[in-house]
Amino acid sequence: MDLVKFVQDEFVTRNELPQFSAGDTITVFYEIREGEKVRTQFFRGVVIQKRGVGASETFTIRKMSGTVGVERIFPVNLPAIQKIEVNKKGVVRRARIFYFRGLTGKKARIKERRG
Repeated sequence: MDLVKFVQDEFVTRNELPQFSAGDTITVFYEIREGEKVRTQFFRGVVIQKRGVGASETFTIRKMSGTVGVERIFPVNLPAIQKIEVNKKGVVRRARIFYFRGLTGKKARIKERRG
């Protein structure tokens, strides 16, 4: 078990990311490779959960694309992630806000943390 931890600490590149938690609205800028071309795409949405620890840490973002909800899971140490911007700090009482999936319209708003 210690060998796995050692390899992760030595060889996994760590991204320097801002602090964010569930309920925050963030924008993730990441690279997409299409053959020889490389372009940057962004995904802006609400963080539903952060899970895992160390190299296996991931976070899930949910956004509405028209009337369809789209969720995407990003590994924290994904090399394709260029940067993460925290757009809003949200006030939620839970670490994992799966109930957010069932909310629509005005109910799906999250209060913003001041200061």
